[in-house]
Amino acid sequence: MIDKMPQEDANGYIAAVLKIYLQLPETPTRSNFNDRKTAEALLTRGVPLTTIESALLLATVRRLGRPSDLPPLSPIRSLAYFMPVVQELVNDPIPEDYLQYLRMKVRFLATK
Repeated sequence: MIDKMPQEDANGYIAAVLKIYLQLPETPTRSNFNDRKTAEALLTRGVPLTTIESALLLATVRRLGRPSDLPPLSPIRSLAYFMPVVQELVNDPIPEDYLQYLRMKVRFLATK
């Protein structure tokens, strides 16, 4: 897909993926070289931005919604942390209207 896309569109896609990632709770404040490479790989695979956003939000809901009596998880250091959930949603997409619910749920859980 990257070969067929104008460079400015490819850069916009990568920037959008990184923005979604960095706006999540418990993610770094800045992306790194490996995060950009992961975003480029998603572009090459042709993964839609809505699928990526849904996956990142779903993983965040799962993470923030863990029972409080469990040991804390390690910090998220890389966009690659989310790739298993991206693959999960590529294989078994969720309904588009579920994305709005995930956005709301992350906002709610992040304020707890």
